[in-house]
Amino acid sequence: MSLSMPPRLFCMRQTLSTLPAMVDVVSDAIAAVRVGRPSSDRVRVGGRWCARLAPYEGAGFHVVLGGSCWLLPDGGEPVALGAGDVVLLPHGTGHVIADAPADAETVARAVPFERWADGSLPRRPRTHAGTREVEMLCGKYRLDRSHAHPLLTELPPLVHLPARAGAHPELRAAIGLLEGELDERRPGASLALPSLLDLLFVYMIRSWAAESTAGAWPAALGDPVTAAALRALHSDPAAPWTVDRLAAEAGVSRPTLARRFTALVGRPPMAYLTWWRLTRAAALLRDTGDPLATVARHVGYASPYALSHAFRREFGTTPGRYRNGC
Repeated sequence: MSLSMPPRLFCMRQTLSTLPAMVDVVSDAIAAVRVGRPSSDRVRVGGRWCARLAPYEGAGFHVVLGGSCWLLPDGGEPVALGAGDVVLLPHGTGHVIADAPADAETVARAVPFERWADGSLPRRPRTHAGTREVEMLCGKYRLDRSHAHPLLTELPPLVHLPARAGAHPELRAAIGLLEGELDERRPGASLALPSLLDLLFVYMIRSWAAESTAGAWPAALGDPVTAAALRALHSDPAAPWTVDRLAAEAGVSRPTLARRFTALVGRPPMAYLTWWRLTRAAALLRDTGDPLATVARHVGYASPYALSHAFRREFGTTPGRYRNGC
């Protein structure tokens, strides 16, 4: 390591060097439903302020870069946020962010976030001392929820990841790189920023899974047998998988794999594989112009006819009609 290398860059190089070569389940779950590119705003405000984000089709997030504020989700309790805190709203829950706990009157007066974020609205200063400015990175991911992966549907309405020394180093490294890109607007930022925002989404979900004590999918990803089977299916869904072959990949007997996989994932291994192949086919139909024969081959079907038959059974429509409706 060069002695002149910035610590943040060295940290990120260490993080990237530990990422698995194969695409993992979390990345696949996101890729299957992501639409377009994420958007973000860096906002800085002091005094009295209150902004509302309406419910939306996608997932939203806030990263508090400095200062403190409050978040009030629709139908939920206020959440205090401090510097370094990260909040993910994976189901697009409407919410208010403000300088102080928001009561009903404050919520009613909240301005739309889109008008507030551009800095064009005047803000009344506080009348008492001790006011601190808050700086945040706020953003959205557009998602197609029509056939979301159960990992994403299981996420709670709000995931709060407080800043703690030593916790979630990958997430913290991604935030540090995002700050640098937003500060300097260096060449290539138009490509780097969306990529870093995608990385942030992955790390937020990984962090939730690592901390969650409830839910099937954190347990499934934490179980070595089930996780090995899932990695195998996701790394090569077109392979001619059988329960015996998958059990060998996971290093256990067929009954052990079937029992543990079904208990944690909620469906038997081959049923999950069929569902995942068709979900991948839907994403390819939506996002590419590949011929149906190519899509079928990519997801493990011997012919366009075989894919069409299975696709119609799962989605209630033909692949062609599905593609034309996207």
